Amino acid sequence: MRPLLVFVMLAFTICTSSQTLDYYLPNTVTYDASVPTPKSVIYHEVGEWHVTHDRLVNYMKALDAASDRMTMQVTGLTYEGRPQVALIVTSPKNHQRLEQIRQQHVQLADANNSSSLDVNNMPIVVWMGYSIHGNESSGSNAALLTAYHLAAAQGKDIDALLDNTVIILDPSFNPDGLNRFATWANMHKSKTMVADPNAREFNEAWPGGRFNHYWFDLNRDWLPAQHVESQNRLKLFHDWKPNILTDHHEQGSNATFFFQPGVPSRVNPNTPALNQKLTAAIGTYHARYLDSVGSLYFTKEGYDDFYYGKGSTFPDIHGAIGILFEQASSRGHAQETANGILTFPFTIKNQFVTSLSTLEAARNLRKEMLNYQRDFYKDVKSEAESFPVKAYVFGDEKDQSKTNVFLDILLRQQIKVYALKENTNADGKAFKANSAYVIPTNQPQFKLIKTIFEKTSEYKDSLFYDVTAWTMPLAFGLPYAELKSAGSLGAQVSAISKTAEKVSGGMSNYGYLLRWNELLAPRVLYTLQSKGIQPRVATQQFSMNINGKTEAFDYGTVFISAIQPGKSAAEVFHTLQQAISGTGIDVIAVNTGMASGGIDLGSGSFSAVKLPSVMMFGGNGTTATDVGEIWHLMDQRFNIPVSIVDVERFGAIDPSRYNVIIMPSGNYRGLDKPAQDKLKSWIGGGGTLIATEDATRWLSQNGFTKVIFRTDPEKKDTTLTLPYYLRSDEQRAKDMTGSIFEAKMDLSHPICYGYSQPTVSVFKSNTMFMDKNNGYYDAPVVLTDNPLQSGYLFRGHRNLVKNNAVINIDQVGSGRVISMVDNLNFRAFWLGTAKLFINAVYFGNIIRL
Repeated sequence: MRPLLVFVMLAFTICTSSQTLDYYLPNTVTYDASVPTPKSVIYHEVGEWHVTHDRLVNYMKALDAASDRMTMQVTGLTYEGRPQVALIVTSPKNHQRLEQIRQQHVQLADANNSSSLDVNNMPIVVWMGYSIHGNESSGSNAALLTAYHLAAAQGKDIDALLDNTVIILDPSFNPDGLNRFATWANMHKSKTMVADPNAREFNEAWPGGRFNHYWFDLNRDWLPAQHVESQNRLKLFHDWKPNILTDHHEQGSNATFFFQPGVPSRVNPNTPALNQKLTAAIGTYHARYLDSVGSLYFTKEGYDDFYYGKGSTFPDIHGAIGILFEQASSRGHAQETANGILTFPFTIKNQFVTSLSTLEAARNLRKEMLNYQRDFYKDVKSEAESFPVKAYVFGDEKDQSKTNVFLDILLRQQIKVYALKENTNADGKAFKANSAYVIPTNQPQFKLIKTIFEKTSEYKDSLFYDVTAWTMPLAFGLPYAELKSAGSLGAQVSAISKTAEKVSGGMSNYGYLLRWNELLAPRVLYTLQSKGIQPRVATQQFSMNINGKTEAFDYGTVFISAIQPGKSAAEVFHTLQQAISGTGIDVIAVNTGMASGGIDLGSGSFSAVKLPSVMMFGGNGTTATDVGEIWHLMDQRFNIPVSIVDVERFGAIDPSRYNVIIMPSGNYRGLDKPAQDKLKSWIGGGGTLIATEDATRWLSQNGFTKVIFRTDPEKKDTTLTLPYYLRSDEQRAKDMTGSIFEAKMDLSHPICYGYSQPTVSVFKSNTMFMDKNNGYYDAPVVLTDNPLQSGYLFRGHRNLVKNNAVINIDQVGSGRVISMVDNLNFRAFWLGTAKLFINAVYFGNIIRL
């Protein structure tokens, strides 16, 4: 390690005394003095400070104004209103026919017409993306250098590159996170450099800058695209269909530099073998460039290409090459590491160097890359034609809003979807023409369709960097089936047509019924409650005579009386119309309280529904992504406000203003004994405490619940001898990075209100196996006898997972503790189980054990 130490110490000496462009730029290139340097716009040298997003954008604007090689596009705004920008970089003559180039390039994905395309003179399209994790900021700071180089470099090499390449330079995949981290790092920088890893500069306050506004990892959102940043980016991706996409990250400070290929045995089988060969070919350029500056690196270990929701893997299923870069992180400006002092400028230089190596590879491998993309889609066509499944049908007539969210994902990914033309029965399920859709598999996005719908259970490896299954109709809880024939298709769906909401029957002087099956029913209910309406929920089934027909109403149906304190029937009706606006939900007017079957509307089996006043633990001791997922669900889906309170602060507040407290996954070390006693007292007084994942274990260990966790009974084979290098792999093979399991539900239980099918698919990414509590009604959701539906499961866990409780409920005084051992709100698209969570919020207090 000594040579690297000497190199890095040298870099430290140079960079802390002088951080001019000479340190970064190749000394064989001359630059146009009329092009503004980064310092002239951002007011500091690159690497002297962490660039804030506003200054980064200002520099891109300056280059756009100064150079005829580039134009800047604003692709959209983040949650916090920051612009997402992209520079389109190519030669001036290419800019004059840019739309023609784009249209010709995307024809490579049209297998029926691509053969006639002349790739000999076609530019390659390269997307260069930086810092999707905001606190891995060497990428975005390197984007300043890459943009300057592309705008100002002179000579035949840059001319040849730009003549043959269209570059989409995305300087910040995650503007909100980048700005959050830059502020943190800069506010703690000393004039006299401090490199102590214990210093505050290197240890961000929760939640850190990695995530977006809602604390999501955007590098897992390329496929589901549930966030505005991903949605904005995807449109440009599909507009251009790049041949290469780079994804610049950082890793632990004691590492070196990683570039792909990753672990060969962990490549998704839907990715062609040639993809990895081309990735390796590009890798030789990275190696040569990094060798030239004396940087250490590694490849083919640690990282993989399995989950298509990551930025470096998503291109692989679009006939492109995704490239992950992982630079050891300084996390501030200069930090002591196992390899010596690691400076921020040094990390930026490596990211810039590999940006240049990517561009040289693209230039030299241009024809191979273009032919690969064309052949990829031709092979896709052949595979689709021989694939036994000719179409998938899906849809839920009882929850159109949830169906629309799934439909939105498909359309964003340019998947062709058609309305179901006539009623169809398949796989024992009935699909209706007015509420179901068909996806033919014979289309350019066949491979993406396949990975969205397929179930997997066999793997070459037992170690994974991310999830092992993401079967989306299971995630959404949508009925779906395979079809052996695409059949007769209805009209192609080009956009989601929102169903017009209405009050069936018009204004009533008696009341209205709101079915709980729709995804957005909680939004309607909260809006009504916030306007002073006092609803009641049915704990039994019943039927009513509606317009001469008998209609059945299930558990969880909400009754809104037209007689409300201080409101006329007309005012109640107007409030109801406002509440359902934009949801597509129908509410049914009734003119009598007498049911035609089951309970009447005035029955004691209708329970009052309290307006949720929700607090959620956050801060140190909680998992930011879990907190963010719940926050996003409540805020974006349901418009329900949530007060996020730091764990350490709970002892100082009065929790009596809340009737629901949420404990997301975490260790809760900051909840001391007095705070624990306060929490127990609050529950005993009638509060509902909802805990997820690790928080369920903490509650059990600290005497809040009766929950017991199963342990692994497997005995080690003492006769087996393994080599030492497999020590960590053996343990990691037992991990559950993300698999899908079937659970059965008690549909009459308040936790399960709104479901019509007796089973639900649960996403599990932990090895916590929760026994059912002893009471008959304590565990309303339990895994089945053979629960694995898709994903990797360690053989020693197969018996442990059977009949596991997904949810346990404990009574504490007059209150309830609801333990949810899994993440029911995973990455904002696991909507199939999100209703279980919101039911705990709304109906936890009416559960009787």
